[in-house]
Amino acid sequence: MKKAELKQTECAARLAAVEDAMYVLGGKWKLRIITAVVSGYHRFNELQRAITGISARVLSAELKSLELNELVRREVKADLTPVVVEYLPTEYGMTVKEVVSVLGNWGLKHKKRITGKSAALIAKED
Repeated sequence: MKKAELKQTECAARLAAVEDAMYVLGGKWKLRIITAVVSGYHRFNELQRAITGISARVLSAELKSLELNELVRREVKADLTPVVVEYLPTEYGMTVKEVVSVLGNWGLKHKKRITGKSAALIAKED
């Protein structure tokens, strides 16, 4: 295989892996939900309060998807009255914590960069 073909194959494999990750973590809510669960919000109502703007229906659907992908697990404590349902990060789900941390750090840097440029443009216009 030629060097260019090998590079193209490696790139295609990497893009496929990113697509897979975005399929599982993509959308408006999933990373927010995972971040909240990892941060200690475990009950449904706690999650809904922590994640501004999410509806109960959407939260429920997204939690089911995250559970299906083994990132969170649903734990029912039937021995308590009333019954308590918690959503806990799985060991596998905790691996996403590093990804969220890196994305968060990049987001802070990006915001500072863009905000700084915006402030400079406004100052130029004055």
